[in-house]
Amino acid sequence: MLRLQYEGDVYRPPSEAKSLILQATIGCSYNCCTFCGMYKSKKYRERTLDEIEEDIALTSREFPYTRRVFLADGNALAMSADNLLHILDSLNKSFPMLERVATYGNPHDLLGKKVTQLSELAQKKLAMIYYGIESGSESVLNAVKKGATPAEISEGASRAKEANIPLSITVINGLAGVEGMQEHARETARLLNEIDPEYVGLLSLMPVPGTAMYRRIEEGKLSSLSPWQLLQEIKIIVEKLSLTNCVFRANHASNYLPIKAVLSRDQDSLLEQLDGFLTKRNQSVLKSEFMRGL
Repeated sequence: MLRLQYEGDVYRPPSEAKSLILQATIGCSYNCCTFCGMYKSKKYRERTLDEIEEDIALTSREFPYTRRVFLADGNALAMSADNLLHILDSLNKSFPMLERVATYGNPHDLLGKKVTQLSELAQKKLAMIYYGIESGSESVLNAVKKGATPAEISEGASRAKEANIPLSITVINGLAGVEGMQEHARETARLLNEIDPEYVGLLSLMPVPGTAMYRRIEEGKLSSLSPWQLLQEIKIIVEKLSLTNCVFRANHASNYLPIKAVLSRDQDSLLEQLDGFLTKRNQSVLKSEFMRGL
């Protein structure tokens, strides 16, 4: 059976579980966020088009009916528009039933491309960008060394939306600790309202040993949120959201309580549920620590 030779650990969003994972880049082109330990052992580089073509040829022979492809690693969108178009052309030729291609992307990946270039990628079935904004607060973004301002995040999102590429926004619940909880929630909701994305996914902060974030918590410079405080932060975000039609999820492996709703349709009922959980504080409804993961 075919086994692609992936370099190092490979990560993908939960919703890409059934996708073909094609490693177009190695590591993350930025790799400075204080909370992330995913790509610290990798030096960023782009694989050659010949290497990628070889993987596509191999997989197309064994899995010719592939419908979805995820371009790894940390942000394959950092590749030039020309190289991405080349890869998308090859995928479309090799997989006649291909429905969509997805990838991670950061604000500067989008800001480095014109809307016309992004539109070309969309026409070639780039149909989902997983866009980690983490927070809408400028002070929180600075603290975690995100490398982008809320204005840059918003502008990058605007370009993707103008090019008709759906966005799945990632926010990190608990990222600002107890100390910055209110600002993180309030400003995150503000930025989400500005972007008005198709999808939002909340992850809960799980400090990774060896990262700067982990050291801050160990040294007492940042106080982690309890499970109930994490739910309270989610409630504050949801209360302030005004989204057109967004699939809102907090059902990642890191979350204590699975949440899924469509906003604004389910906003009132979701707030009622959160109120109920926070009032009763029934520990049995929360996921056990050993069941949580990145």
